[in-house]
Order: sequence, then C-alpha cells, then structure tokens
Amino acid sequence: MFATRPTLAALVFTALVSSTPLRAVQIVAHRGASYDAPENTVASGKLAFQHHADALETDLWLTKDGQIIISHDLNAKRTTGRDVKLSELTLAEARQLDAGKWKDPKFAGEKLPTLEELLALIPPGKRIFLEQKAGVELVPVLKAALARTRLKRAQLVIIDFKLASAAAAKAAMPDLEVLWLLNPPSKDPKKPSPDLDEAIAQAKAAKLDGLDVNYKFPMDAAAVKKIKAAGLQLHVWTVDDPVVARQWRDLGVDGITTNRAGWLREQLTQ
Repeated sequence: MFATRPTLAALVFTALVSSTPLRAVQIVAHRGASYDAPENTVASGKLAFQHHADALETDLWLTKDGQIIISHDLNAKRTTGRDVKLSELTLAEARQLDAGKWKDPKFAGEKLPTLEELLALIPPGKRIFLEQKAGVELVPVLKAALARTRLKRAQLVIIDFKLASAAAAKAAMPDLEVLWLLNPPSKDPKKPSPDLDEAIAQAKAAKLDGLDVNYKFPMDAAAVKKIKAAGLQLHVWTVDDPVVARQWRDLGVDGITTNRAGWLREQLTQ
C-alpha cells in the first residue's frame, strides 16, 4: 500500500503548532548582548538586535545633576574600574568612564550610555525594558525623557523591584506597561519578597501590568493560570539554561530575559 500523503492543511497546521511556542514568548536581552559584549553599553544593545532579540533590558540611575545614566550597579567600579557612586558624579563626569575594556580590550572606549542613546537603538516592532534603579525620584525624570522619544508607547516597558516606585511610575505614565520584579518568596527582613497570592494582590492594587519573576520563583501551571486570571502578564529572568527556558516557555510565560538572546532562541527551536 502507498503511504497517505499529508494534505496542505495538515502541513500548515503542523507548522503552526511547532512554531507557536517560539513566537509566543518574547526574548529579552539582559543588559543587551551581555554574554558577548560589555553590559549596558551601546555595543551590547546593537548586538542584541543583531541576535534578533525582541527587546532590550537596561538599568537606570540618576547622576549628581539629576540626569539618567545607564548602569546596573550604583558603584561604577565593577564595569569601569572607578570606585565611585554614579550619584556622586555629574553626567559629563560619568561619561568620561570607560565601560568597555573590562570585558575585552576591543571594547575600550565604550561609555556608560544615556537613555536617549539606547532609545535610539530600538528598531520598529522591538521593545525596551527600563529598570528603575534609583527609586521614586527617577519617575518624573523618566517621564520627561520618554515624552520626547520617537518610540511608540507599546515599545516601552518599565520594570522595578520596589513596589512604591513601580506604582509611582504607573500612576505617572498609565499608558505604559509596568512590571514588578520579584525574587523567590522570602520572609528575610533584609530581602523580603511576597508569595504569589500577596504579589498578585499588591500588583493589582497598584494597577501594575504584570510580574517579572526570578527563574527560581516556584511556579506551575495552576500558578500561571492564577496570574493570567488576574489580568497580569508573567515574565521571567535571567535564564541562560535552555532546559529551564523550555520549562518556563511551556508554562506560558510572556517573556524570558537572558544574557544570550540569539543562542537561547536557537536552543528553543531544537
């Protein structure tokens, strides 16, 4: 007997089913392409989109003169060699630091970027996740900066570990998505973190758009259903293990933040 040839409709259905998980989850480049380039620089931002990331994630502090500067750490020592807090420098002084050569001599001369420099990198259809590091005092400065950008509002996402400043951002910019960053639940007074039910209730009360959790946050299908039923998004950070990434993808997470955007996307297709 001859084998039955699949119909065109069956082939199309198979293709859609196999590709849906990949299309459904955003791949967010953590501090840019930080595995290959110095984190939180223009170089890492450009490379992230060359690696086909869906979004760039970055960190915002305020300088001594009230300007936004991009850096994960408040102290510049780890990435620039200068043992000084960015809040003690003016923007011009912070821009004199070399934020590239620590990663590789070929990146010597890379500066700590301004927010405007990173916003200029975002292609049409791509997004940027802006982590508020400085607290509530950053909100009005960020609002003014984002009012000047060419980017559409849907391309801008604010993330924050501090509920107070996340809520302040949402109140000041209700048309932007704001996500609450969460570590695994903890009662440690030095690093408290709510359990899932508390997080959902507090996020809803603050009118936030979703949760962005550490990959070690306990999560199963029932928990994801509860989050989605509350009208909240669910994102996860920072995942560089493809096995872990597949687990979160299959749970139905909206976005995965990773240091290796291009590589991880390839792993998720296998």
